[in-house]
Amino acid sequence: MSIARGIWAVIPIKEFTSAKQRLAATLTPEQRRALAAAMFEDVLETIATVAELAGILIVTADFAAAELARRYGAEISTDGALSGHTGAIAAASRRLAAEGRAGMITMPGDIPALTSAEISLTLAAHKPAPSFTIVPAHDDLGSNAIICSPPDSVPLKFGDNSFFPHLESARRAGVTPTIIRQPGIAMDIDNPSDLATFLRMPQFRPTRTHAFLELWEWSKGGVS
Repeated sequence: MSIARGIWAVIPIKEFTSAKQRLAATLTPEQRRALAAAMFEDVLETIATVAELAGILIVTADFAAAELARRYGAEISTDGALSGHTGAIAAASRRLAAEGRAGMITMPGDIPALTSAEISLTLAAHKPAPSFTIVPAHDDLGSNAIICSPPDSVPLKFGDNSFFPHLESARRAGVTPTIIRQPGIAMDIDNPSDLATFLRMPQFRPTRTHAFLELWEWSKGGVS
């Protein structure tokens, strides 16, 4: 049996209506809501095809996000959903540990360029427990995917500059971190400059996010 068996994907999703505030000067509230939903579904669709994963757990208090997740066979939890990214992941890790799950891989819902191959390769690089694997964001500051085995083996605290603190947190827990770089997982969309960067990336598969941003770019005459 692969060491990846028993690993659950965990994605925290805030309410679509309040998502992507850093894009407020670029996108209208409705556009931000639509972009958040498109990115989340792209991530869900990809994760649902990864055979090595034992399940998907979405932490959210958003009704639309929960309904969308159920279409892809995900389980829904509201525990910690209103406690920010860190609180949501902490609640999920406690739940999975209590259920005896082998581990978790947590990712945000705004990395629509990820591929199933990237997830599979990251899982394959993950060492036997206790272990910690991390994929940094494209700026080497954020943490765009983390695998913990067991699920609660390393305390996690997310933010704009969480990558290096997470490496230190793993070492303090007695675990040598494994660092994997995956361009699709690394490409999160937070700031206006990320919109242009994403549109310039090679598209390995059609995504709702790319279609949405292409239409938006056309309507505005280009991404600044």
